[in-house]
Amino acid sequence: MNKNLNPLNWTKKQQIIGGAVAIVLIGGVTTGVVNHANHQAKERKIEALKNKKIKLCKVRDEKARNLEKTNEADSKKLLDIAEKTPTDKSIKLAEDSILKVKNAEVKKEFDNQVVGIKNRVKLENEAKTAVSNYQKDAMNQNKYKTAQQAISKLTSSYSKGLKDSLNEQLATSKKQSDDAIKAQQGKSASDSKAKTADTNKQQSGSTEATNGNSNNANVASNTQITANNDVASGSNSYGGGSQNNYSPGGSNTSQNNANSGSSNQGNSGKNNSNSNSNTNTNTNTGGNGSNTNNNGSNGGNNNNNQPQIRYVGWVSVDGVRRYSQTFNALGEAQSYVDATVNSAEVINLGFEHSIRYGVEPA
Repeated sequence: MNKNLNPLNWTKKQQIIGGAVAIVLIGGVTTGVVNHANHQAKERKIEALKNKKIKLCKVRDEKARNLEKTNEADSKKLLDIAEKTPTDKSIKLAEDSILKVKNAEVKKEFDNQVVGIKNRVKLENEAKTAVSNYQKDAMNQNKYKTAQQAISKLTSSYSKGLKDSLNEQLATSKKQSDDAIKAQQGKSASDSKAKTADTNKQQSGSTEATNGNSNNANVASNTQITANNDVASGSNSYGGGSQNNYSPGGSNTSQNNANSGSSNQGNSGKNNSNSNSNTNTNTNTGGNGSNTNNNGSNGGNNNNNQPQIRYVGWVSVDGVRRYSQTFNALGEAQSYVDATVNSAEVINLGFEHSIRYGVEPA
């Protein structure tokens, strides 16, 4: 070993310089060690902050995911309520909840469901209105077909209960309408038969009355003719003697009983006049002059004084006559009653009220 390298062999000056160098070297090493330690501490601090930030982000993301799940669940619940009870309020609550959903795909699905609910409600309301319109005018076949078509559009499972109810209401009203039509047709047929029988009876009675009046007139006419003939015969009969004191060469001629028959035509209760004439002519001709005696004629009288019967056609609702009108002929009154009873207004009243009707002399 070199003696100069051994510190024990150094001079005092060398020892002082060597000590200083050693101190410098030791300080440098110490500084390096301290700096390294500080650097490591700083890196550990940065790592810790980074880990904390990452942890906070994870927590935040987890909260966001949980909130999204909660919002979606709330929207589904409110949509289910709106499907079952589609009121304006329930639909508005569902729409407001969907605004909180962040997932674009889920939000679009929910929005489409709301549109479907609104369209279903529209179809349901149209079907309800169509059935109601038919119930108010059950004789209208066009309204019946419209109601059928509106009900057929209710294809949603949520509309099944309403669809069944509307079909039942429609069937009930249709049956009532058909029954009313059948009853009215039967009543019209019966009334028509009764009307025909009554008309025939009236015509028969009118004919009998006309014939009776004609016979009475003929009897009276014949009686008058007989009386006239008797008078004429009495005035011209002298037991074979001469009627006057004219020349014996005169002649006496008597012509009696020129009777024109009566004319009788009966039609619809009207009596035509009966004409009866009796002409008695006595003519005496002599050498000195002539004498003519004409006995008058008897004309029958017209008989147009039969009373005119009028008829009242009426329809009552719950015992109160709401419709009535007076006519000169039975057929006119019956036609009025038939038209009134067959009207949509009276048929509709018949569903809830007691309807009666008839024809009677005024």
